This record gives sequence, structure tokens and C-alpha cells, in this order.
Amino acid sequence: MGELACNKIGAALPTTCSSSSGDIEVKEKPHKNNILSFDNDELIYDRGWKAWSQVLAAFFLFFNSWGIVLTYGSFQTYYEQHLLADESPSTIAWIGSIQSFLLLFIGAITGPLFDAGYARSLLIVGWALYSFGLMMTSISTTFWQIMLSQAFCVGLGSGSVFVPSVAIIPQYFKRRRALANGVAATGTAMGGVVYPIMFSQLQLKIGFAWATRVLGFTAFATGLIALSLLHVRFKPQEKRALVQLSAFKDPVFTLFCLAQFIGFIGLYNVVVHIQPYVIENGIMSEHLAFYLVSMLNASSIIGRIFPNFMADYIGPINIMIPMTLLSGILAISWIRIDTTAGVIALVVLYGFTAGGFTSVGPVVFMNITPDMRDFGTRLGMSFVLCSLGSLVGTPIGGAVVHSTGSYEGVAVLVGVCFVVAAAVMTVARFLSTGPKLFASA
Repeated sequence: MGELACNKIGAALPTTCSSSSGDIEVKEKPHKNNILSFDNDELIYDRGWKAWSQVLAAFFLFFNSWGIVLTYGSFQTYYEQHLLADESPSTIAWIGSIQSFLLLFIGAITGPLFDAGYARSLLIVGWALYSFGLMMTSISTTFWQIMLSQAFCVGLGSGSVFVPSVAIIPQYFKRRRALANGVAATGTAMGGVVYPIMFSQLQLKIGFAWATRVLGFTAFATGLIALSLLHVRFKPQEKRALVQLSAFKDPVFTLFCLAQFIGFIGLYNVVVHIQPYVIENGIMSEHLAFYLVSMLNASSIIGRIFPNFMADYIGPINIMIPMTLLSGILAISWIRIDTTAGVIALVVLYGFTAGGFTSVGPVVFMNITPDMRDFGTRLGMSFVLCSLGSLVGTPIGGAVVHSTGSYEGVAVLVGVCFVVAAAVMTVARFLSTGPKLFASA
């Protein structure tokens, strides 16, 4: 996975590394310098409850950030069919787009704040906002009420906890960093499975308002678990810049940010539009269609663990390129799928490949960041570009459906975005490693 982060933090720190049962163990005497202050325990990486408890904390942060965002496909279908039936699909799609946009965009602020030692404050603010936003969504009846509560309030809350969920991992893991990130990222998939099923089942039994409140209560309770477990190991003693523009002088960083931006334009169109597609074309009943988002997110559990496991051995960029390319190929195949079995196969396979695309990305940034003190800032900058792609992606897809009356254009849009993103990643990979075909990157 590249050089140890202890070396990236400061060469003056006395460090010993040993191998035990295949694990790399790094120990340091607790002390302070003018850059970082450490907790009182010896620094041990890749093992022990303290390290894996941070993975559990990150799991619940993913569960309540991306898990809630990925549930929006079920909300979109409900809004189109019932609550906001007078609005066009592209107009309704702005709710989910702004929600995911804010989750990523405020990384430009939350990343440096995490680097500056405000992780707990970010967690408290985010936990309060997304819980409150879901409660307010439950009593909303108009488009703009839902926009304010679900898009802005939940989006800002989710964004406040997302960067800590990613940035805490490299403080406790070195050799198993990608695997730990993948396990934590399964919280996204679990949230994307649990929340849509909860919403669709409870909405039929107790109505939209109380179904949404139950989601809010669940997010509140699981957020408390993360808040009680997360512990920042490195506490900076110097001010951090909100933006590190010099990072864009690195062509590998710049190209990878561009690839992420392009990929995120297409990413959520399948999640948002697959349910209306099968219902409007009579492929599935509305009841069965509600489970498609959960199926997609369930398959992404494997898509988040297996690619991250492989990334520790062959390099994160090397595993992300095929995951991205396969996502594009699957999206284009959507054009010819018109059976229940075909749609289920599509969402399961797409969930696997798209899960790899989203979860391995942060590990790539860990690898190409020369100084881990800047990781939160650089990650936040990349999230801004991802957020812009996410913001325009699903409304463009909705506009295509509205203007053509067909979902074929959406499939082409998603496919082209992923294929182009894979091509840009390939260029970044060879700039990083040179012409070596089998080099780890």
C-alpha cells in the first residue's frame, strides 16, 4: 500500500516495525511535537479492538450518510406515484441530487475541519441534522418543504459525518487499510438495504409520515453508537488550510478527480430511475419494484469488500479501473433488458461494480497523498468535484426521460460516463507507474 503513514507524518518520529502473522505492527512512544499530538497509548496498527472499533464507528457513519442517500430511489418512486405526482421526474430528482451534492460538496469544509481536530463536533452536528431532517420530511407535503428538509437538512447532516467516516481509517490501519475501508463502507450498502425496505413496508402499513419518522429514529439511535466509539488518534497542533490548490499540480491527483466527477454524473441514475422504469413498462409490480434498490445495495456489500481486499495486493487504481468499466457496460445493457429476471440480474451486478467504484476511490486518494496530514483536505477537495457530478447527473437523466419518454437515453448516459471515467483513470494509472503493465498502483 505504499510507505507507512508514520513516515509520511514526520521523519523525526522514532518508529519500529515488525511482522507478526503477516500483519505489520508499528509502535511509537507517546509524545508530542509541533505537528501532532498522540493519544496516550502506543501506536499499534491493523489489529486490536481500538482499531476495529473505529471501523464499526465508520460503518454506522456510512450507514446514516450514504445509506440514507441511496434510499432516495424509493422516495423518488413514491413521490412520482403519490405525494408529488404533479411534478415532473426531473424536478423531483433535484431533491436527491441536492442531497447527495451537499453530502460530498461540504467535504471542502469538513475535510480541513477534521484535519484541524473537530471530528467530534462534526459528528454531533451531522447526527442532529440528519435526524431532524428526516423528522421534518415526515410532516412535509409540498415540493419545497421536502426540498428544505430532505435535500438540504439531511444532505448537510450526512455530509458532516461522511469525511470522518473515511478519514479515521488511515489513522489506525496501514497494511489492511483498504480492507478496513471496505468493511466500513459496507455500512453504505447495509443502510441502502435496510432503509428502503423499512420505508416501503412501513409506508404501506402506517403511512408515509410514520414510515419516515421510523427512519429518523433509527438514524438517531445508530448515530449515537458511532458518536460513542469514534476516537481521533492524531490531533494537529497547527492550523490547516481549507484548500490545497497545489494538489492540482499533481497530474495523477487531477486526473483521478476528473474521473470521479465524470463517473458520478452517471452513478445514481440507475438507482433513481430503475424503479419507475420497470413500473411504467409493466415489467414488475410496484410492490416488487420497491425492492430493487435494496437488491442493488445488498450486492454492493460484496462490491465494497472484495475489491478493497484485492486493492491491498494489486493496488486500488488497478482494481477500480475494471470496476468502473464494467459499470458502464452493464448500464448500456439496460437498453435491451425487459424481463423481471433481466432487471434483477442488472441491479445485482451493477450494485457489485458500482460499489467497487465508490468504495475504492478514497483508498486511491490515501495512496496518492504524500503527507497524510493533508488527507482530509485533499479528500474534501475531490468530494467537491464528485458532488458537482452528482448534482447534475440525475436531473439530466430525468430531463432525458421527460423529453424522450424513454429510458434508453439514461442507459447511454450512464454507460458513456463510466467508460470515459475508466479511460481517464487508465491515463492516471500509467502516469503514476510508468509503462509497467502489471505494476501495483
